[in-house]
Amino acid sequence: VIMDLMDKLTQIFGQGLFNSFYPVPQQAIRVGSAFEGWSPHAQDVVYRALVPLSPPPGHAFHLELDTAGVLPRKCCVRVELPCTCTREQLGEDMLCFLHHSEEELRRKQDPSLLHSLCTGSYLDVEKTVHWFYRFVRVGWLLLPQSHHWHLMLQPSSRSCKFQLSKDQESFMVEMIFGVRQGDSDIFVGSQATEVGISSTTWLETYAVAEAKFFRHISRQAPHDSWHCKCLQLLSRILMGVGFSSYALKTVVMHLLNTVPLTQGCRRDFQQQLMDTLKYLRCSLETKQLKRFVIGNERFPTEISLPSDFRAAEAPNLFQHLASNPDAYMKATQEYAWLLHR
Repeated sequence: VIMDLMDKLTQIFGQGLFNSFYPVPQQAIRVGSAFEGWSPHAQDVVYRALVPLSPPPGHAFHLELDTAGVLPRKCCVRVELPCTCTREQLGEDMLCFLHHSEEELRRKQDPSLLHSLCTGSYLDVEKTVHWFYRFVRVGWLLLPQSHHWHLMLQPSSRSCKFQLSKDQESFMVEMIFGVRQGDSDIFVGSQATEVGISSTTWLETYAVAEAKFFRHISRQAPHDSWHCKCLQLLSRILMGVGFSSYALKTVVMHLLNTVPLTQGCRRDFQQQLMDTLKYLRCSLETKQLKRFVIGNERFPTEISLPSDFRAAEAPNLFQHLASNPDAYMKATQEYAWLLHR
């Protein structure tokens, strides 16, 4: 239901934005625990999708990644106006933004993206989200789903959130916007991870690559979802505790990438659960839990990564435990509580 709705919204966007110079939304990509199959609580499920944005005609996106920062890296999306005089000479109905006067451009075509959704030369997350919200309000009324479902938009500055409801059914949906790094499955996204983040700052996200890894595993072992059951159970126990469900997810992904699936299929669930807890305990003892996507030479080659990812040094998700004794003590206490449960 959700993906069909998003596909239809994307189609309406394409029709409504024809000959305009707004970002071009591409087909939404399912990401996150709900689509991966391990949401802790059914009543709190949020279905997340990443909507890739492509530059409109006569524009180009250039990613300025903060290579000195910690991961996920921060990024600014600089909007450039390349010369399109050649395309203009070939009869395309668009004036070159670089080589026509502002007066002529103002009379004959819509403003460039720089004048609508940018702050300075950079694509602005909050302006992009507000623009998308406005379009959804209008586009929703054109969809057949609007006759059967009720759409309620939720306020948000860095993503588009809405609730779909019909009779006893209800879905919470969050659409995150992203710009692809080259032709890889790594994006810079609009999601927020800290308070006070600049509206021109986008954050590197590995959600698409991780979701594709889960689907890769499901194709190899379609009748064995032990990893989803483990994640669902452990993350449900940890609800409201400081231990992050992303750390658990990282542990399970490492196990899936090292334990042969034929062996995993023959094991009983209790053994698989204990393997997950043992890996987590070893990670706590060594204060080392490497990010899964980066620096992983065994990562499936069918999932496209930037050229430097496989050879890069994987960041340590438990780095804070090595430098903060109080945080380490709290983490070990939470592990003991988890093991007892």
